[in-house]
Amino acid sequence: MKSKLQNITFRTRMIFLSIAMVLVPVVLTGMSFFFIASFIGRTENFRIESVLENHEIAQIFLVDMVTCVIAILMITVIVMRRFIQLWFMQPISELGIAMENIAEGNLDYTIENEYTAEMGELFKNYEMMRNRLKESTEESLENERRNKELVSNISHDLKTPITSIKGYVEGIMDGVADTPEKMDKYIKTIYNKSNELASLINELVLYSNIEQNMIPYNFRNVVVGEFFLDCVEEIGLEMESKNIDFRYACMAEPGTAIMADPEQLRRVISNIISNSIKYSRGKGDEIDIRIYSEGDAVIVEIEDNGKGIGQKELPHIFERFYRTDASRNSATGGSGIGLSIVKKVIEDHGGKIWATSVEGEGTCMHMQFNRYQPEGKKKAE
Repeated sequence: MKSKLQNITFRTRMIFLSIAMVLVPVVLTGMSFFFIASFIGRTENFRIESVLENHEIAQIFLVDMVTCVIAILMITVIVMRRFIQLWFMQPISELGIAMENIAEGNLDYTIENEYTAEMGELFKNYEMMRNRLKESTEESLENERRNKELVSNISHDLKTPITSIKGYVEGIMDGVADTPEKMDKYIKTIYNKSNELASLINELVLYSNIEQNMIPYNFRNVVVGEFFLDCVEEIGLEMESKNIDFRYACMAEPGTAIMADPEQLRRVISNIISNSIKYSRGKGDEIDIRIYSEGDAVIVEIEDNGKGIGQKELPHIFERFYRTDASRNSATGGSGIGLSIVKKVIEDHGGKIWATSVEGEGTCMHMQFNRYQPEGKKKAE
């Protein structure tokens, strides 16, 4: 019975209550008069004149009528109060308690939705609001944590080269570099640390601009075979100077193309290869670039035989400021935002990137792009 009453719509409830508030008093009053009339009718030799002459009977009738009216009103009030309590006050009270919990910051407080129709929708909307507030709060807390971590990491990364530059400059000022050889060494170190500092700042600016979508991409049709061959030729000399065996293979069909910004895509390739060099073993190093197509996708793989990445660390390497070396040694660890930039650029190209790695054997970066198809070819298909 209770569940059936809960499933009545709000409009129906109001109509029912309005009718009941009229019909219940009328019906009960009519019944009262019926019983009173029956009682009086059973009196012997009843005449209207006797009612007027006999004040005692008139008083009894008046008392009975007032008593009946009061009883009817009390019954009506009790019944209406019960329905109002069940249909309106109880769900509103439940929502009020839930809202108090939200106001106090308890976003885990849930209410069981036993209602349908308008009340059910109201409870459902409350749960949706609570879940969104909870997600928003958790996201804000996570962003706050990341921002604190960001400030800490930036402070650490900027402090290291600045401290070195300051130390060597003080050495020159104090006359420690008292020979041309020492002076040359100090100046070169200051120069290298300044470049390291400038590179870090540029990466931070680039990352900030990409995150805020402030970099206008210049997308155009890029033939992958020609583009990557050009990249390989640029990087080849550096690989040769570092004694790295650099190999390139394009297995995609001639003319296979993607829509990309060549400048940003070149930055992605350079960043990945720089990481491969950074974590190389230093002997017998190899880097392979492979390109092939699978249906409407173009796959680019950059694989090395370096130190590899642990399985626990692998899912986090594209997070900003995440570095696999716990010591955060800037000489090998980098800024920690290079791969986060790579991931953002690839996603802005409508593609995706993931990594596979075996610790001690090497790492392979996989990039997938949508294959470009001219409009004429699409219509023909």
